[in-house]
Amino acid sequence: MPPPSLCTAPIRRLHNYGRPRRRLFHASSCLRDAAKPSHAEVERARAYCANLVRTYDAPSHILQTFIPQSSRDAYLAIRAFNVDVARVADTTSTPTIGMMRMQFWRDTVTKALAGTPPKEPVAILLAQAAEDLHERSGGKARLSKNWFHRIITTREQHLGNPPYPTLTALESYAENTYSTMLYLTLSALPQASLTTDHIASHIGKAMGIAAVLRGIPLVAFPPQQPLGTSNSMTGQSGPTQGAVLLPLDVMAEANVREEDVFRLGASAPGLRDAIFTVATRANDHLITAREMLSKLRSEGTLGHDFEHQNEEEHNYSAQQMNTGHDAKLKEVEQAFGVFMPSIATQSWLDRLQGVDFDVFDASLRKVDWKLPMKAYWAYSRQNI
Repeated sequence: MPPPSLCTAPIRRLHNYGRPRRRLFHASSCLRDAAKPSHAEVERARAYCANLVRTYDAPSHILQTFIPQSSRDAYLAIRAFNVDVARVADTTSTPTIGMMRMQFWRDTVTKALAGTPPKEPVAILLAQAAEDLHERSGGKARLSKNWFHRIITTREQHLGNPPYPTLTALESYAENTYSTMLYLTLSALPQASLTTDHIASHIGKAMGIAAVLRGIPLVAFPPQQPLGTSNSMTGQSGPTQGAVLLPLDVMAEANVREEDVFRLGASAPGLRDAIFTVATRANDHLITAREMLSKLRSEGTLGHDFEHQNEEEHNYSAQQMNTGHDAKLKEVEQAFGVFMPSIATQSWLDRLQGVDFDVFDASLRKVDWKLPMKAYWAYSRQNI
């Protein structure tokens, strides 16, 4: 019996298909290239910021010549940022929209300092300045995000023009805005110094107080809003309600009533006395800064402790705390261009005194044509 034959099926080719390739998100080349602004975009951003500062902050535009060229982009970006954030209250129709705009600036600053700015001129120049500072300092210096956010938060708290309860509260506002702007400028030199931060704090307080006084006529009698917009919480149309941004304790002491200011303007009883009191505090801060500088040169000390030492971003190393006399003088010399706003502030206060503290006098809203000469004279003699 023959052996059983095996039934053979046709051989089938086995195809070894590999596992499907896993698809993963990744940054495309066009997006990677877009993260860093082009040279042309930086040039346009620089021109935009310079024009913004020239238009809305003429003294800062004039005084930029005293800032080292290597730090000029940071200077313009910081000032343009301050202008844009300060104008939020004037360019938004409701506090809610204003707060949304402030959040936009928080996000914008965060992205710019991380090296991925949105297509916004101030953000582009700020990113360029931060990158340049990192390269110049070997990664040791930076622009503080916390200080930018402090300015935004303080401005946001005053979107609805709430009154300052006391003159001390007005000083705190000035410290958290104008003094902080000077700290940022010092860090862009780069410099981290207890001595220069202390002097800048007093100059910034004077700047902030003077800025509030200068804005009183515009805030008390704001321009008519277009139909359908308002600064009220409800967003209803109609005239914008003004406010008198003098500290309440000063107004009470001078017997100034807000309704009298709205009705009588500069002729309101007690108004000039209240303006004089507030302006005197700004002038006192400038006098203090000058006395500190004089004592440093003659005695090697500033005369009193820095009240904001150990606060946010004001943490100094043991070496910085124990800087010698000659080193302190060198720090002041390096930072002197940052102190030049003291000249513009003193000039405005002198003009205010010249019109007997009538803050509504139209001459106070004109640019001081003598400022370039005054600033050059002060800088060449290292006087503030």
